[in-house]
Amino acid sequence: MKAYLFPGQGSQFVGMGKDLYDNNEQAKILFEKANGILGFRITDIMFSGTDEELKQTRVTQPAIFLHSVIKALVAGDTFKPDMVAGHSLGEFSALVANETLSFEDGLTLVYKRALAMQKACEIQPSTMAAVLGLDDAKVEEICASITDEVVVAANYNCPGQLVISGSIDGVSKACELLKAAGAKRALVLPVGGAFHSPLMEPARVELEAAIHATHFSEPTCAVYQNVTANAVRDVAAIKTNLIAQLTAPVKWTQSIQAMVSDGASEFIECGPGKVLQGLVNKIHKDAVVSSLA
Repeated sequence: MKAYLFPGQGSQFVGMGKDLYDNNEQAKILFEKANGILGFRITDIMFSGTDEELKQTRVTQPAIFLHSVIKALVAGDTFKPDMVAGHSLGEFSALVANETLSFEDGLTLVYKRALAMQKACEIQPSTMAAVLGLDDAKVEEICASITDEVVVAANYNCPGQLVISGSIDGVSKACELLKAAGAKRALVLPVGGAFHSPLMEPARVELEAAIHATHFSEPTCAVYQNVTANAVRDVAAIKTNLIAQLTAPVKWTQSIQAMVSDGASEFIECGPGKVLQGLVNKIHKDAVVSSLA
């Protein structure tokens, strides 16, 4: 069974999507449609902007979504997923890939999500840190021991690699304690805020209203959602999980394990970069991984 995976924030690079735009008429039409929906020429930033411009959350999220989704939509008959999953933002790409969301609605939601997250980051300065070489349970225990600040486990990326999220002081305190507990590294990440933590609550409220106002269709295959890490086909459940995702951890390790136990034999990453292929190999070393050509 083929599982298609869609990357999240951090996979962007200047020049992303230019080949698609230049060499595929359908892709060009979709990119131009996106420029119209967003109200600015995101293609100019994607193809020839600066790293700094591309790194802004309001640009990064729709840019990665567009690269991923347009790649899938122009693949034609070769694109036949048996199951899909996306890392954080990538969950929206996955929901267009399995026809739960239309291209237009998916992009509109992603842009609203990006703006809401940007706003939440401005309300309270916050950050995230990557923790390497420590047991998940130990990381959770140390985060829970810090009671005067917000700091939580946010991304379960693969065994021995967990990202924590919270207030600047909370993450800083946790990093010290994690290193003392034997973490190989506890490194603050260059991100705009504490994604997948309670500090995203203002963004969650905003996104909830937008999701409830959007039409969701029956999916063509199951999506393995970040919040539950299991196969979901029910539209009401998909919406609930999508809303909860902003303040809940990304259970990526558990999602890949569930896909394997449900019969996934091949994992195909669809979008910029190869981050997810690397994570899959660390979660299930016998997995067959590739990029969508």
